[in-house]
Amino acid sequence: MIPIGDRNPTRNFVFINYVLLFANILVFVYELSLGDRLDQFIGAWGVRSPEVIALLGGQLGFLRVVLLKSLVSMFLHGGWLHLIFNMLFLWIFGDNVEDNFGSVPYLLFYLLAGFGAVLAQALLTPTSGVPAIGASGAISGVLAAYLLLYPRASVRAILPIPILFLFSFFVPAWLMILIWFGGQLLNSYAALTSAAEMTGGVAYGAHVGGFVAGLVLTLFFRKPQLPPRYEAYQQYYRR
Repeated sequence: MIPIGDRNPTRNFVFINYVLLFANILVFVYELSLGDRLDQFIGAWGVRSPEVIALLGGQLGFLRVVLLKSLVSMFLHGGWLHLIFNMLFLWIFGDNVEDNFGSVPYLLFYLLAGFGAVLAQALLTPTSGVPAIGASGAISGVLAAYLLLYPRASVRAILPIPILFLFSFFVPAWLMILIWFGGQLLNSYAALTSAAEMTGGVAYGAHVGGFVAGLVLTLFFRKPQLPPRYEAYQQYYRR
């Protein structure tokens, strides 16, 4: 299932979520302008697991490198689909999370979830020299927060199947997000087995790590909920 919207209006203007959307798109436009230099740029700013593992092992000389690369890499994407799907999820789910947390706490939450994703991917693939990029880890944390804050909100979705994708339907947020997370867990396991080639170069470990970090961080960042404005999912039966 691919989400295309939700019935969950915000109470406040979500400034930071718009800034994050704009920053990711702007950086991607810059990537496109690099042409043949793009691979070199990603190689320089993508996070490499051995650097993170070295830092965890006590080599503090890697602290600045890992922190800077982790921050920059959160705004880099490997192609149009990578960007589009990340921004779609951030657009749908991020505004409501910011609405609850507040703008500055939301930005801190987003970055911390992204750092958690970097750590998880490094622990999953400690010897990989492939640079990891993308906002997926941080956005996974946003999904986790949405799951805890608005589990019964209605999410409009489509199925990525020819003909059927023309028809949308509503599902509860908890179902949408848990199905998504289950897929990330399965692919993370595949990355550890002989089926690793099936993961297509996607850092699923970062998705899982960002999600788990988001679950934990939400317990500290969330504010008491006001009466819900969202339309809760309800199953209707015809007779």
